[in-house]
Amino acid sequence: MTDLDLVLMSSDHDTVDSVAEQAVRAEEHGFGRVSMGETTGWNIVPVMTVIAERTDDIGISDDVISPFSRAPTTLAQTALTLHDVTDGRFRLGLGPSSPAIAEGWHAGDFERPLRRLRETVDVIREVYDGGDVDYDGEVYDVGGLSYDRDVPDEPPGVDLATLGPKATELAGRFADGWVPQLFTPDALRDRLEDLERGADLGDRDPDDLRVSPIVRTCVSEDREYARAITRQMVAFLIGAYGPFYGDSVAEQGYEEMVAEIRSAWEDRDTAAMADALTDEALDELAAAGTADEVCERIERMGAVDGVDAVRVGFVGGMTQEDKETTMAALADL
Repeated sequence: MTDLDLVLMSSDHDTVDSVAEQAVRAEEHGFGRVSMGETTGWNIVPVMTVIAERTDDIGISDDVISPFSRAPTTLAQTALTLHDVTDGRFRLGLGPSSPAIAEGWHAGDFERPLRRLRETVDVIREVYDGGDVDYDGEVYDVGGLSYDRDVPDEPPGVDLATLGPKATELAGRFADGWVPQLFTPDALRDRLEDLERGADLGDRDPDDLRVSPIVRTCVSEDREYARAITRQMVAFLIGAYGPFYGDSVAEQGYEEMVAEIRSAWEDRDTAAMADALTDEALDELAAAGTADEVCERIERMGAVDGVDAVRVGFVGGMTQEDKETTMAALADL
């Protein structure tokens, strides 16, 4: 079995202490890495710092920081600082972001997101490569100053959360890892070909890239409850969380279903959105139900050739008991 990571939902917690305690519990259950997202809630960097102080060995990542939120040099500083704070356990996660986040929260224009992502990685690499920056790109023109601390021999890896073929090719060519979400096992196999093509273009070994797909997961003795709350979250991601997840799922053979979910979202009918998500799609895109069912689905994703870890993602509405049940069920995989 491949490694298991755990995606925390910071929105489920009222205090940073509570998030850190969840990370401690993940470490106790044997997960190899914890990650958490940043949208319009907490700035995730100090949260990860607290987690680093409370844990010993578990890896720490973000899922993901928007390149529209910080200058690329600041992202490099952040990664190198967290490298020191975590004693080398940190990996930096970046993604193209979305119009809602880039424009509605970070006051930017959602223009050329893939080019911005590519140049962000380029600038971070320049900082990593001795600290000097002299970059003249199409989005960024930055230089004249240097990072004024020693750069470690092995700086933090850079993982990209991408979906489409060109974006995933970019990850293979320039990043150290790939973090996809809402893929069926078969669709993931197809998209891995794009990652490998990017690695070839960059004259890199695809085996050196850490591939860790996110699978939204809930285990409960009450099977229908687990499936209901997971169905709600997956439907929301498809229909309401920007255009890209929905487009990706539609391309995987669920065009009519995605259209129905999006139509329900236009009326803000979340119940109808969940009803539109078929059982087949739920079982292909997520892992929800009894312990045996969930373990089988996580193992199936982990068995995809090229996958290094499965990121088990909690879903909205889970209680702490649900989370404990889910972590315990997966602890022996």
